[in-house]
Amino acid sequence: MGDIMDVLLTPTVVFCSVLTVLFLALVIVFRKFFYIVLVTSPRDIKGAVRYAQVLVWLWIEKLRNRNVGQVFDSIVAKYPNKVCFYFEDQQWTFRQVDDLTNRVANYFLKQGFRKGDSVALFMENRPEYVCMCLGLSKIGAIPALINYNLRLKPLQHSFEVADCKALIYGYELQEAVSEVSKEGGFTGTLLYCSGHKGNPLLEFSIDLDKGLKDVLGTPPLVKEPVGFNDKLYYIFTSGTTGLPKAAIIKHSRFFMAVYGGHYMHGLSHNDIQYTALPLYHTVGGVLGIGQALFFGTSSVLRKKFSASSFWKDCIKYEVTVAQYIGEICRYLICQPPTEFDRMHKVRLMYGNGLRAEIWEKFVDRFGIPHIGELYGSTEGNTNLVNIDGKVGAVGFLPVWGLRILPMVLVKVDETGEIVRDEKTGLCIRTKANEVGELLGKIVSRNPLRDFQGYADESAKQKKILRSVFRKGDKYFRSGDVLRMDDYGYFYFKDRTGDTFRWKGENVSTAEVESVISSMCGLKDAVVYGVEIPGSEGRAGMAAIADPEGNIDLSTLAEGLAKQLPAYARPLFVRILKQIDMTGTYKLRKLDLQKEGFDVHHITDNVYYYTGSKYIPLDTTLYQMIMSGQMRL
Repeated sequence: MGDIMDVLLTPTVVFCSVLTVLFLALVIVFRKFFYIVLVTSPRDIKGAVRYAQVLVWLWIEKLRNRNVGQVFDSIVAKYPNKVCFYFEDQQWTFRQVDDLTNRVANYFLKQGFRKGDSVALFMENRPEYVCMCLGLSKIGAIPALINYNLRLKPLQHSFEVADCKALIYGYELQEAVSEVSKEGGFTGTLLYCSGHKGNPLLEFSIDLDKGLKDVLGTPPLVKEPVGFNDKLYYIFTSGTTGLPKAAIIKHSRFFMAVYGGHYMHGLSHNDIQYTALPLYHTVGGVLGIGQALFFGTSSVLRKKFSASSFWKDCIKYEVTVAQYIGEICRYLICQPPTEFDRMHKVRLMYGNGLRAEIWEKFVDRFGIPHIGELYGSTEGNTNLVNIDGKVGAVGFLPVWGLRILPMVLVKVDETGEIVRDEKTGLCIRTKANEVGELLGKIVSRNPLRDFQGYADESAKQKKILRSVFRKGDKYFRSGDVLRMDDYGYFYFKDRTGDTFRWKGENVSTAEVESVISSMCGLKDAVVYGVEIPGSEGRAGMAAIADPEGNIDLSTLAEGLAKQLPAYARPLFVRILKQIDMTGTYKLRKLDLQKEGFDVHHITDNVYYYTGSKYIPLDTTLYQMIMSGQMRL
């Protein structure tokens, strides 16, 4: 007996026993945490494997110092006769795309354009759009992808903020170019017109179609090499204040987005992808066409989205993967059921903004095996992906790595301002199921973590938050408020009061406020987004102080139509005697946003924009909007 006790009391046995007890105690105390880690391990392992693939390829491309055009050249060599783009009744092979791309490069090289020169691209979706981008990038010129909905001041501003030396415009947008020219814009600018089909051009415009026929489709001979960390595009974002900002997209970021989308969503070169989104945005112009340029995936381009043609197109072109934004899904599910709803071969739809309320209905009705929801901004480093179809989630982070991963939610107050600890002055992490603004740690020259900013350096600095968790550290401010649940899934809550999203576009409230104030003299105007049942995003609403009752709503409607794209025009206008002053208006804006356009509780006059004019919003019209009878 004594011998047994001696063995049991040896230091090694005692030590192991203590460790066992401590381990069991930890398991009991943190049993919920260990349970969550166990339950989410299949998701996290799959995510880690796919993420590792992305990192490996980014590392390889960085070592090679390759640019987007060089990767495309390798794909052309591999699939010369394969269809690169389907467009209407056209089929463009990879060889044909390459030929026009090289002609664009050689033409503009001959015209004297060099590395670092920016060229505005103002065209609707078509294969030539991609060739213009690629061709310019091959010689190091930087295409500035301008939203084709812009007119007058926003259009001229976008051209100027990117310091463009020329404008390539599609003939279909000639009237918009002419309007700016008549107002004194584009003075001395080289204007190149594409796709005129023999129609007369604007005065001083250069016939680009003819010019491209007179040059060779051989690879351009450039003196200044273009590499992995050079600028590729300017993509415009509404941001949070003022007119559109030109976000810098480097070749490295294009690689990150395309490789990320490919591996995280499990895409294949055998897929046929449907892209009905505008190519001037990241989802269409990077994630969409990137699958063709980097992997040889055939892509279907459509000039503009059509709900009635969506599934017919998918059937016609034998589409297997389709892109979406939330508005597309809402439009599709609002269409009357047809025999085409399930005749397609679509195995995956990926994008952002699919609302939880319609997610399962959408999947069930159209028979979509997998939804790949994602979250991110054009310029930011806060990117999340939902790889397992969790309803409503925009992405996830492993719960075991929340303290060491470079993305974090921090506490905000009711106005959206970040809250700091009174003692340390540092930001405060949110707990599970608390809402907070998403921040991303900035790591220079890292394709995944860098924040490349905008053409305007001052705009870049406004998006950087310093001394977040330690003195001097730097984080990118997403401007978005999200919630993370116990299992590490993120859910979109809302943008701050500085922007709202409508018709698939981000709208800067400051920009709209500026336009209204300039039209209405010095009257105060506050713009915000309001929710409408059954609609994706928030519709614009303007509260205008007009104590004297002098506002001419007809003039206002006409002016807004001229200066703002359709998605940015306030759908509702509320006329008040005064707007309470609160410094930045944020608190008052929050109150107004909560009140919305409910005429049952608002005593001020409220107007609704329809038929190019504002009409009084009465209870009958209000009920029609709320019930979905009124098409917005």
